[in-house]
Amino acid sequence: MRTRRRTTVLTASLVLALAAGPLAAPAFAASPSPSTAVRGTAGPDAEALRAALAGLPDADATAALVRVGGTDGSWRGSAGVHDLESGAAADPDARFRAGSTTKVVTAATVLRLAAQGEVDLDTPVQRYLPGLLTEAFEPISVRQLLNHTSGIQAGDGFGDAFEDQYAHRFDTLTPRQVVASAVAKGPEFQPGTQQDYLNINYTILGLLIEKVTGHSYASEAARLVLRPAGMRDTYFPGTDPRILGPHNHGYQAVQQADSTTKFVDVTDWNQADRWAAGDMISTTADLERLITALFRGRIVPGPQLQEMFTVPAGIEGASYSAGLQRFEYGGKVYWLKSGARYGYSAVVVATRDLSRTLVYSVNSTDAKGESMNAVAMRIALAALK
Repeated sequence: MRTRRRTTVLTASLVLALAAGPLAAPAFAASPSPSTAVRGTAGPDAEALRAALAGLPDADATAALVRVGGTDGSWRGSAGVHDLESGAAADPDARFRAGSTTKVVTAATVLRLAAQGEVDLDTPVQRYLPGLLTEAFEPISVRQLLNHTSGIQAGDGFGDAFEDQYAHRFDTLTPRQVVASAVAKGPEFQPGTQQDYLNINYTILGLLIEKVTGHSYASEAARLVLRPAGMRDTYFPGTDPRILGPHNHGYQAVQQADSTTKFVDVTDWNQADRWAAGDMISTTADLERLITALFRGRIVPGPQLQEMFTVPAGIEGASYSAGLQRFEYGGKVYWLKSGARYGYSAVVVATRDLSRTLVYSVNSTDAKGESMNAVAMRIALAALK
């Protein structure tokens, strides 16, 4: 369940790609060639965005949904297929596994509670959740969980290889079990001295939310963030492996013994272990509503909202704030959050002034790979230039 390396590589790949220029899309000759749906003309480079989606499905992705927005103009597009068997066109309004973009919602929920005086960001989490951490851990503030400087190590999952995880895709690993496995390893470093992006920080924040409010994480996230943002098609599935409502299928490319590639349908998958760190199901429209409402101060009040734009000082290589990640390109500062579950890759990106926003869901055939998906890279190149 260690995710730091992939997320760091993704952001580095995005910055390098923006500087280097677009990549060519690989061929996927055995698949149909559906049309690309486009809506909107002002602002963004529509021709470049259409080109970014051309040729889907291909070896890298079976579908892609894109929304570019902001005060500079908007563009909407989709390409690919609903599923490889039917070849029907991808649903542009489909729900998908949003992965670690869930952390934006979790961070906003905690910051709302802080604004209401129910959580103190400087108070050690040990006071809110006594007995959760052993005496081997120094006091870890809520803020240090939010910005990944806690020093808590990664929790265990059902293995690292796709085959191992796929075999357990309908099994349940509870957040408490994940935390217990992390705590048993002891601290990785002294709190506040390093930054290590890990799901475990947000899993513990989910437990904090439940302890402070007396209600489930899902209900509090919906009350404090989803409903105020108008996110009508977003929900937390719990142990249900299905994606409810309209959705496009996700696939994982698996190399076979004869060197051929098989595309395994990974749409149904119990994500309970990801919980407050990454089990949300959403739409591109809802994620656009989320980032817009957040940056306009409609979800989290100003003093607490600043935490989402504050990277901890004095830590070499730090780029994560509360729920987001900072990166610069072309003289602009962008704030983003990526997410990946098998079959699905998602990103939400925005400038602080909301002059440009980008949300995409790419049905990646190697969503947990170390490098950035080629289709996603083309989309970013077209949308953020």
